[in-house]
Amino acid sequence: MRTIVLILSVLLVVACDSSVQSPSSGMAQFSSEKSFAEKHEIPEKLINFQAQGEPLSFETPDGKKGMAYAIMAKKKTNHYLLVIHEWWGLNDHIKMEADQLAKAFPSANIIALDMYDGQVADTREKAAEYMQSVSTERAEAIINGILAYAGKDAQVATIGWCFGGGWSLKSSILAQSQSKACVMYYGMPVQNAAELANLQAPILGIFAKKDAWINQEVISKFEALTKATGKSLETHWFDADHAFANPSSPRFKEDAAQTANELSIEFLTTNWLQKK
Repeated sequence: MRTIVLILSVLLVVACDSSVQSPSSGMAQFSSEKSFAEKHEIPEKLINFQAQGEPLSFETPDGKKGMAYAIMAKKKTNHYLLVIHEWWGLNDHIKMEADQLAKAFPSANIIALDMYDGQVADTREKAAEYMQSVSTERAEAIINGILAYAGKDAQVATIGWCFGGGWSLKSSILAQSQSKACVMYYGMPVQNAAELANLQAPILGIFAKKDAWINQEVISKFEALTKATGKSLETHWFDADHAFANPSSPRFKEDAAQTANELSIEFLTTNWLQKK
């Protein structure tokens, strides 16, 4: 009885707390902070990058077009991995990451979504502007558009970093029973039970102990929320800072990034590729 009361109390607090973010905020709430911007160094251009994928255009339910970078499997498959960029946009670094995921999952379709509708930032100011300008309605239209493109029989997984980490979770929520696995790297989670209700996929959360924004307090609340709502959340903390998995960042920690990548590959393989 005490456990039931505790769970109901948690649900009531997160549902009624007026400080809870709207789905459109996420990491964008930090974009005007100088310290947050300084944690994102301008990525170096990849001189010899040779993209393995192709541009993809698809219809979105708001009457517009969505864009993505896609590496399609050689054989027809209903397995789709949605890759969501961090605050710079769909740049060559994210495309290279998508290429690496395609090597890890050659039997799946890898779709790196463009949540900025063609805009790629080359300054911190532009990155902050683009991230702040993403509306919930447009972002959800992009996600719903790619889900429609994949089809009703698609088996979906999601992965993203920072801004994309939060939208990886929201994409899995929107995909409902089609989503089989969600990986979020240091992204802002949703904060109330109503937002989480449609989630059916397990979550793998990759976090950094030195992250000043997606910190232990934020994730502890999310852990309590997932427990209270019966969702599956596995978390791993690394002795690193925000963006530690980004090779273009000075805070890149190769050993931690490698371990996190191995955890992600194993998690996706078990919960997505091997599940019917």
